[in-house]
Amino acid sequence: MGLRLVKRTVNFDDPSSYHLYFGDAHGSPGSVLTFFAMPGVPQGRPGMGGTHHYALTVQDGKALRKWKRYLTDLGVNVNGPLDRHYFESLYFRDPEGTIVELATRGPGWTVDEPADALGTSDRQPPASMVRANRDRARIDADTHPEPVPAITPDMALTAGMHHISVIGSDVERTNDFYAGLLGMRLVKRTYNFDDPSSKHWYWGVGDGAPGTLVTYFQLDAQRALPTRMGAGQTHHIALNVASDAEQLELRERLLVAGLRPSPVMDRTYFKSVYAQDPDGHIVEIATAGPGFAVDEPVEELGARLMLPKWLEPHRAQIEGALPPLTVEPWRAPGADDAQAADLEVAA
Repeated sequence: MGLRLVKRTVNFDDPSSYHLYFGDAHGSPGSVLTFFAMPGVPQGRPGMGGTHHYALTVQDGKALRKWKRYLTDLGVNVNGPLDRHYFESLYFRDPEGTIVELATRGPGWTVDEPADALGTSDRQPPASMVRANRDRARIDADTHPEPVPAITPDMALTAGMHHISVIGSDVERTNDFYAGLLGMRLVKRTYNFDDPSSKHWYWGVGDGAPGTLVTYFQLDAQRALPTRMGAGQTHHIALNVASDAEQLELRERLLVAGLRPSPVMDRTYFKSVYAQDPDGHIVEIATAGPGFAVDEPVEELGARLMLPKWLEPHRAQIEGALPPLTVEPWRAPGADDAQAADLEVAA
């Protein structure tokens, strides 16, 4: 996928396992995906209170189709491109079974309601779009016409996250959490385009730009199975705040609402507060800094195992218990060796 390993560390709450952070060249907030590496853990399952998928932003429809050709030529099963009315997207699974979506930036939320009225009324998916998304032959044939042997600069996932989609039981109650307590904006009230009986609501910041979005599918709590944590299932989502003061303010709101947030926890690269949404999904509120360069130079991010101060005395024991991890030097998509060196120095 062309992302950079920006931090090689351990799960601070369980140092027997790696915690690997991937993102853009700097590990900017909004670009970061993290993985707990836990060999042998049972397979997880999406369900009530869990994540359905996450989406990364691609530049446009041409780049999306190049991604399809690149992935399918590697033997990856890809579904799409699909018209999602507000953007185009495709879906595939990573090696652990997580559903990954690649989504374009536009055309955006104002295709069916004005900017000052976003999220104020239910919007039904266009019938013609729903029919077109069932035309399997057309979808399968819709790809880049030429082979794509490597990720090109226009395919680079430098814009980071587009959205993350979670499964819940009551979007009105979820709105009280995200809009009422956390101050996010409800930007779209629509329906699951693949199951119109299920509500699909989107929350974001400001005008709901990609990278600020959290979405929820509403399912029947009496019929939907609960999520099962394990391989391929997201452990938590993290929302970025600009300052320690804003983090403390949100924590106080959660306390007053009786939601029992965690204390502020020092994660070395940021500070975190953890809470649960009304269906039990873990939501982290994290500060933007100090950032991943606090303990190693930017040009060396991810090159070696970094430990927090309180674990450093146990380095030999921790390293001895972790499996070897070999990582190829990162270079930006499309960069040759000289350009890659320039990019790393400039970072």
